[in-house]
Amino acid sequence: MKTLTLLLGIAVFFSCKDSNRPFYSKKNNEVANKTQQHEGKKLMETKCYVCHSPSASHDDRIAPPMIAIKKHYISSETTKEEFVQSIQNFVKNPKEETTKMRGAVRRFGVMPKQVFLENDIKKIAEYIFENDIEQPEWFESHFNEEQGKRKGNGKGKGKGQMKGKHNDKMGQNLENLPNSERGLQYALSTKAILGKNLMGKIQKEGTIAALQFCNEKAYPLTNSMSVYHNATIKRVSDKPRNANNKANIEELKMIDIFKNDVKNNKDSKPIVVESSNNVNVYYPIKTNSMCLQCHGIPKSQVAENTFSEIKKLYPNDKAMGYDINQIRGIWNVSFSKK
Repeated sequence: MKTLTLLLGIAVFFSCKDSNRPFYSKKNNEVANKTQQHEGKKLMETKCYVCHSPSASHDDRIAPPMIAIKKHYISSETTKEEFVQSIQNFVKNPKEETTKMRGAVRRFGVMPKQVFLENDIKKIAEYIFENDIEQPEWFESHFNEEQGKRKGNGKGKGKGQMKGKHNDKMGQNLENLPNSERGLQYALSTKAILGKNLMGKIQKEGTIAALQFCNEKAYPLTNSMSVYHNATIKRVSDKPRNANNKANIEELKMIDIFKNDVKNNKDSKPIVVESSNNVNVYYPIKTNSMCLQCHGIPKSQVAENTFSEIKKLYPNDKAMGYDINQIRGIWNVSFSKK
C-alpha cells in the first residue's frame, strides 16, 4: 500500500452546473460556490498533479513538482507575461533544447506533448506566478544543493513544507464537500495512482510492462481506492478493452455529453446525478500522447509487439484508433448521500 499513500494528496475543487446537463440541487450549488478556489489552482491540480504531484517522494516521482518549475522559470527580473509565455511555449511544443530544467529532462525525459486549451495554460501559469504553491519537504534542501547552496530565485516560496509522503488534504472530511467536488476528488486520486504507476512502468520498463500492469493491477488498485473512499469507483467506455469496463445506457449518455464538449472546444466539468439515497459523479477520461502507445492506430502509433500483446491479453479489444484529446471513457463514482 506504499504506492497508494504517495499520491492521495490530489485535491481539486470544481463545481459547476450546466443547464444542458443533469440537474443537481440548488443548495449543493450554493455550497460549491462558497468553496470555489482560484481557477488556475483547480486547473493545475486537475491537469498537472497526476505527474507533478507535490506529495510524491523524491525517489518515487515521475516528474518534477510544480514548485521546481516555478523556481527554474522565474528570476527576480521575470515578469508575469514572460513567465506565462515561457510556460505556454513549452507546453504546446515540449523540446529538450527549449527547457530550462535540463536535470529534470535527463532524469524523467521530455514531457509528452498533450492538448491543453491555451487559456487553461495561461490561468495555471498566472496562478503559479502570483501565489505560493505547495512543495515537498525534501525540495528546499534539494534545490539549494542543486544551486550550489545559493538561495533560489523563485518568486515566493512554496506553501509550507509538507510533512510525510502525502498531502494532508486527504485528512479532510470529504463528506462535507459538495457532491461534485467529492466525486471528482475520488476520481482524480484514483487516476493519480493508476497514472503514476503506468507512466513509471513506461519510463522504466517500456510499453509492454505498462500493458501488463494494466491487465493485472488496474482493477485491484481501483478497488483499493473504492474501499479507501467508501465509494464505488469505475472506469467505463463505449469502446472497452476489457469487457468489464463496458458502459451501460446511462453511462453512454454521459460519454456523448463529454464528446460534445470536446467537439465544441469546451472544458468538461463533473456531471452530478442524485437519487433519493445515492450520488453519481461522472467525469471524462481523455487521451494524450502517452495513451496512443496502446490506444492509437495499430502498427503506426501502436508498435507491432505491443499490438500483439494487446490481442493476447484482450482478444475482444475495441479500444484502438484514438487520437490525442479524445474521450476514451468516463469515471463513474457513486457514493451514499450525506
